[in-house]
Amino acid sequence: MLDEQNIDREIVSKGLTAPRLTPASIDATIKSERYWIAPGTTLTICVLILQNGFTVTGESACASPENFDEELGRKIARNNAREKIWPLEGYLLKQRLHEGSN
Repeated sequence: MLDEQNIDREIVSKGLTAPRLTPASIDATIKSERYWIAPGTTLTICVLILQNGFTVTGESACASPENFDEELGRKIARNNAREKIWPLEGYLLKQRLHEGSN
């Protein structure tokens, strides 16, 4: 897995200054979060509610119930949900750039 913070630092150090998404800009889109564990399972679902009211979801589950850890399940599910924000925000930024060039 790539480390977002290190990649962001490398982008900045190379002087790549065009409009872009950053880990901070992705985090800023998140208004709140909710979690749900399906009863009797290891399935954890994270719902991220974005500033505009749109929602993205992420899931985690483990094959062996003995390995289930609620805190870890939440972290993994949240990360999986957060990853879905990047393409949404990327599209939005590209659309804004496109509209600004016309």
